[in-house]
Amino acid sequence: MINWRIEEIGFDPEQITTNGNKFLVGNGYLGIRGTLQEYEKTEFPAINLAGIYDQVGDAWREPLNAPNGLYTYVTFNDKQFCLPMDMPADHSISLNYRHGIFTRDTSWYCDGGAITVNAERFASMDEKHLIVMKYSFQSEIDGELQIHTGIDGEVWDINGPHYDEMLLSVENNIAKAIGITHESKDQVIVCESIHTNFTYVEQIITEGRKLIRCLNISAKAGKTYQLYKYISVYTSKDGMDFDLQACNLVSNSKYLGYLEVRNKHIAVWEEKWSVSEVFIEGDDASMEALNYSTYHLHCIAPRHADSLSIAARGLSGQTYKGAVFWDTEMFMLDFFLFTEPAVAKTLLKYRIDTLEGAKKKAKHYGYEGAFYAWESQEGGYDACSDYNVTDVFTGRQMRTYFKDKQIHISAAVVYGIMRYVDYTGNYDLLTEGGIEVILECANFYYDLLVKKVHLERYELHDVIGPDEYHERVNNNAYTNRMAKYTIESAIRAIKLLPKLDENVQSKVREQYKLDMLLILYQDVNSNLYIPKPGSETGIIEQFDGYEKLEEVGLEELRGRILHEKEYWGGAYGIASHTKIIKQADVVTMLNLFSGEYSDEVLLKNWEYYEPRTEHGSSLSACMYAMLACKCNMPEKAFPLFLKSATSDLSGHGKQWAGLIYIGGTHPASSGGAYMTAVEGFAGIHHENGKLVARPVLPKNWSRLRCKVYYQGELHQVEITQDQAKISKINN
Repeated sequence: MINWRIEEIGFDPEQITTNGNKFLVGNGYLGIRGTLQEYEKTEFPAINLAGIYDQVGDAWREPLNAPNGLYTYVTFNDKQFCLPMDMPADHSISLNYRHGIFTRDTSWYCDGGAITVNAERFASMDEKHLIVMKYSFQSEIDGELQIHTGIDGEVWDINGPHYDEMLLSVENNIAKAIGITHESKDQVIVCESIHTNFTYVEQIITEGRKLIRCLNISAKAGKTYQLYKYISVYTSKDGMDFDLQACNLVSNSKYLGYLEVRNKHIAVWEEKWSVSEVFIEGDDASMEALNYSTYHLHCIAPRHADSLSIAARGLSGQTYKGAVFWDTEMFMLDFFLFTEPAVAKTLLKYRIDTLEGAKKKAKHYGYEGAFYAWESQEGGYDACSDYNVTDVFTGRQMRTYFKDKQIHISAAVVYGIMRYVDYTGNYDLLTEGGIEVILECANFYYDLLVKKVHLERYELHDVIGPDEYHERVNNNAYTNRMAKYTIESAIRAIKLLPKLDENVQSKVREQYKLDMLLILYQDVNSNLYIPKPGSETGIIEQFDGYEKLEEVGLEELRGRILHEKEYWGGAYGIASHTKIIKQADVVTMLNLFSGEYSDEVLLKNWEYYEPRTEHGSSLSACMYAMLACKCNMPEKAFPLFLKSATSDLSGHGKQWAGLIYIGGTHPASSGGAYMTAVEGFAGIHHENGKLVARPVLPKNWSRLRCKVYYQGELHQVEITQDQAKISKINN
């Protein structure tokens, strides 16, 4: 059994940033980094908001952090007690990841006695705009206590400041901060109402962009003084009356009381776990790591929206510009398809609703169809710049080609839509614009094709595959196969058209010359070049010329590093002229299309590429783990599964790309851990319209149990070392 709690004893200033990620709480609308109440922007506290962005000058555009309504600290007998400045006698933080509740317990010595601060907080899963905190103080001696609590508008930003103005006020005992953004003049409002179990004399203090209530108490030894805070966060994108809603929410929540609000929050979490919890008998550590991973996915699921996706670093901050990558469709989607299909639809609706942005991007580069943003923000705007990495030796920006050459992003969108169709059995996404997305992505790849007349085949040149260390290559195996998958999906979608709404049929037939497209697509489907396994080696060459690159061991290559933060790829990176790759590339293709290859080919390519893979991305390990399962090697898959499942527990993820900070949570790795457990070890997949299992459990796992939605029905999955059982759960 697991206790659903992670904890850190003692205070280490070096762990502040890592703990901010590790102890995050969230509800999909916002994420709160696991920082302490007294922290200011130098310690990177953040209440990160989903789907709202701002740009200042020429700096990168990024999501907004809300003013910090959790800001609280104490003074006792005229001495201020705040970490990290005042080192404590005792300190611990913990996260109940069953219910998304973060706690801290800190003691200091003062005038011969100890004073203690305890606090817990959560981002309500019942009301997405609400944050609630209980803050307690106790002393071993009498003294004059001041609890300073309010809203800190001095917001931590990576590329800010994003608020040109911060309007502070107190009305009807509700403190309010309204930040007005630089780029679009959007407004972010934070309201705060408090309740206490003690009487106090209050002062309202404004310090720069801080609005602070100073609560003065003559404290008695042994008595516990409790402060309850109800904090609402809204933006002007939430409707015309967002200001009124923000005030009403804190008033109503205060009326309900802390325990009632907390119980409602817990009830929603229990509802989520009733479907998504995974049970592993024989290995509590793996069960803890896996459910902790899925906790993070629950924290960032945009249940409050009909059309919104998940950023590459979730809601842990502004890293990667808060943009949406292929991570969502290829690594996170399956968790939601299997446990909460409505969220999966929301994620994919975002892609449908940003089709025009993808078409504009394709047109910008001179192509037909839809070229989806590599780093997608509102409307499909591509936030990826031409210069994504800083050279650590010269300090100059390095030209990269992620934005314009990673064309496999459009195929990832198509893959997500068709996977939704297959696992839900529902054509609603096709009816709501998905069929146009598929056809436009197919047209994009068709326009990119290079015809090799003497070979009678089509090729794709000048691309970057998942392995970003090798840029501008020809015939990347993964990219070519995913383009072919897109063409196959377009053919399938056209044949499914008669099953869709008549108005949709009419619109599509009017917009596209389907008979001609079918002929073109069938030609491409038959003649698009997919690199084949070598006749003698069985190895699929990752791209044209890969085999001619330098053969060097991974550790030998590490020995060539001159600077710990130098970038391995690009024109001059230490890996770019070698066979060392960043992450699973050919292996990702084989994992997705394993049925097209013999077991021998799968195994040979796993054994060939894994030692040559740096696993420099958190996306990599799970693909190797799942292919290892298909090669009947659970012992090889297991450490890779743990690497994915513990990426945020361990805090060992890569923090820098050149001089660019890329730290934060790793939701794609969390999704990959879930996929490895359920689709790898349990072997869950669909065949001919049925959910089936081909399990290969690790030796120390005696049983795996989980629930999975398929074709609109919930199934119980139970896997042991010698049998697999899948049964429908009657509602």
